[in-house]
Amino acid sequence: MTRKLLIVGAAFAALSLAACGPKADETKGAATPAEQAATPDANPAATVPTPSDETKAATFVAKAAATDMYEVEASKVAAKRSTNAEVKKFAMMMEKAHTKTTADLKAAIAASGAMITPPTALPADLQDKLDDLNKSSDGDFDKTYADDQVDVHQAALNLMQRYAQDGDTAAIKAFAAATAPAVQEHLNMAEGLKNGFDKAK
Repeated sequence: MTRKLLIVGAAFAALSLAACGPKADETKGAATPAEQAATPDANPAATVPTPSDETKAATFVAKAAATDMYEVEASKVAAKRSTNAEVKKFAMMMEKAHTKTTADLKAAIAASGAMITPPTALPADLQDKLDDLNKSSDGDFDKTYADDQVDVHQAALNLMQRYAQDGDTAAIKAFAAATAPAVQEHLNMAEGLKNGFDKAK
């Protein structure tokens, strides 16, 4: 009987020691604060765009914003100078559409968290195009405007489609994908205007 009690007592003692001691798996699995900081998944900043992503996004933003600025300014010129009802109607539509696109682009930049500021002035090539439009004679104005609209919208469509496919900043990439169909529609309308003037020659 005494022997049985000793065996039972020894078993309890062994179990108590095992319960008090740290388990190998628990100590192995616990990460120190330094280890957690070194782990990318534990770092919330990992979701913020990297500098290279922002550079790519900044290039896209600069071109997209410049296109919108040009469209708004060219449309204002067309609304004043054109005597063609279809051109005037198209110009008013473009001014409204590209004012909205500018607001949508700014919202996408804010949502992305990227530190990007859209340009406030036209680049030289689009400023030259706008200057040429202003200088065009009354007889050539509508055709010049229609030709420019085809060129600028084709370039804008290429820009949107490229960034929608290859862009690295999610919110801006989503903007490009959502905007491309509208730009395609504008391009189709501009081509219709241009073809009408070409046939009238």
